[in-house]
Amino acid sequence: MASQSQDQKKHSSLDALITGGRKDEVSEAIKGSMSNCLAETNLHLTVPGLKSKTRGKVRDIYDGGDYLVLVTTDRQSAFDRILASIPFKGQVLNETSLWWFDRTKHITSNAVVASPDKNVTIAKKCSVFPVEFVVRGFVTGSTDTSLWTVYRKGIRNYCGNALPDGLLKNHRLPANILTPTTKAADHDVPVTPKEIVEGGLMTQDDYDEVSMKALKLFEYGQHVASEHGLILVDTKYEFGKAEDGSILLIDEEMVLHHDRVLFFLGMELQVHTPDSSRYWIAQSYDELFQNGLEPENVDKEFLRLWFKDHCNPYEDEVLPEAPEELVAELAWRYIFLYETITNSTFEMPLTQGPVHDRISRNVASALSSL
Repeated sequence: MASQSQDQKKHSSLDALITGGRKDEVSEAIKGSMSNCLAETNLHLTVPGLKSKTRGKVRDIYDGGDYLVLVTTDRQSAFDRILASIPFKGQVLNETSLWWFDRTKHITSNAVVASPDKNVTIAKKCSVFPVEFVVRGFVTGSTDTSLWTVYRKGIRNYCGNALPDGLLKNHRLPANILTPTTKAADHDVPVTPKEIVEGGLMTQDDYDEVSMKALKLFEYGQHVASEHGLILVDTKYEFGKAEDGSILLIDEEMVLHHDRVLFFLGMELQVHTPDSSRYWIAQSYDELFQNGLEPENVDKEFLRLWFKDHCNPYEDEVLPEAPEELVAELAWRYIFLYETITNSTFEMPLTQGPVHDRISRNVASALSSL
């Protein structure tokens, strides 16, 4: 009972941001959709013109000739594997990304062409830089590649950044830093700017331009988050190059188009979504930090922590099933974050039929008019 009261107290600031009976209203819709999650799509079998499918961690990507069709599913990934399916998650991620894409055009162009469905983005094909641009404002995290995991091992130079001594977990960094990673098999590998250029992953000019854009995007994201009582802690960006040579901010799990051959790059970038970013509640951060307690988070971190408490998510072949109440809470937090950041109401799908059928109809209609 004591732990329950502590948990309630810990989340008092989060609860204070919730208006009226909105959580109860959304929670009912979540419960009713537990059995109707979008875990898989096969549009290449139902939509004329789609040539092939590539399955990413969260997205199903289809080659549509001149375009890519990216379907954001409800799959939940962490530790480089799928943990569960979360109601409405795909819609939240897709619509959150689109909102940020629209509002960051003053910083960089992007690859978005259209969004014919709540779960779908149609994008331009481009050559994707095989580097994730991870920007961090705090020393935190629970994964093997998190900055806190690295820092507590005594490492003080990370991805070309000199880190000061004396930082505690969840400490704000003196300045935002860029910690790029590349992909090796199924996991992220930290890399320095020098290694990126010398390894031929990017030219120096491209790296300089993209790193500048990434830091500006993060600074803007922090500003917007702070206006809504949130802290943008860290995030990932991914970029590509269009045929005209311009740099584009791209969406999750894009595809590299080179010499007319499509190669999938298993990266999971989105734009300031709760899948690609960490968000904390600003009001309670200072007090919790001073008392050595974890910040109130509005992302998938608490799901990561649950799995780390109940298994070894990196090595166990079979993982435990996430409790239904945990799944429902994560679904609510994703919707809450969308509504808080965008200052708009999350619109539940009007139709209660199979999500796949709705997406097939909308994508087919959109492709016929492009």
